[in-house]
Amino acid sequence: MPSSRWPERTAGRAGRRALLGAAALAALPRLASAAEVEPLLREGGVVIAFRHALAPGTFDPPEFRLGDCRTQRNLSDGGRAQARRIGEWFEARQLKPARVRSSPWCRCIDTAQLAFGSAEAWPALGSPRGASESTNAESLAALRAALADASRQRGRFEVWVTHMFVLADLGAGNSSSGEGLVLRAGSGGAVQVLARLAPPPA
Repeated sequence: MPSSRWPERTAGRAGRRALLGAAALAALPRLASAAEVEPLLREGGVVIAFRHALAPGTFDPPEFRLGDCRTQRNLSDGGRAQARRIGEWFEARQLKPARVRSSPWCRCIDTAQLAFGSAEAWPALGSPRGASESTNAESLAALRAALADASRQRGRFEVWVTHMFVLADLGAGNSSSGEGLVLRAGSGGAVQVLARLAPPPA
């Protein structure tokens, strides 16, 4: 389910993007094993972008305010456990990200902090809820530029924690809560999805 709601005036656009996301999902690689994902991270030059861990419900409440977790949809106990298991997966393999960036939404920050200990809030990874077309375009351009930069840096990888809509806008299709997508910038700025890491059970 979507992690945050598009404004009513963009419902048609959201519907079109949902259809595009469904089509992109069909083209995504199958869920990969740990043995397939680990070498990609060790080689580096990639970003592994996670959808936040389990957060019951669909949209944020009407009184939503950024920076006030009491007004947001948050991780459940199962989601917090799922986030910790993401961190355990990396720790067991001694895989340490060079940088951890997160949407400023509380469910994303909490996922990143529970999994990796700390995170840098980055508005470009935030939900498109209430944002204008120009703001969304600027965020997407910033994400593509950052991915291109990370793709040039072999031997290191970054972690991003974000929302389903953001991943869909990057061309990565729909994703499950806690799922990680290994991304690399391709030719012409296209986003390549190299592998999908299944979410750990909550």
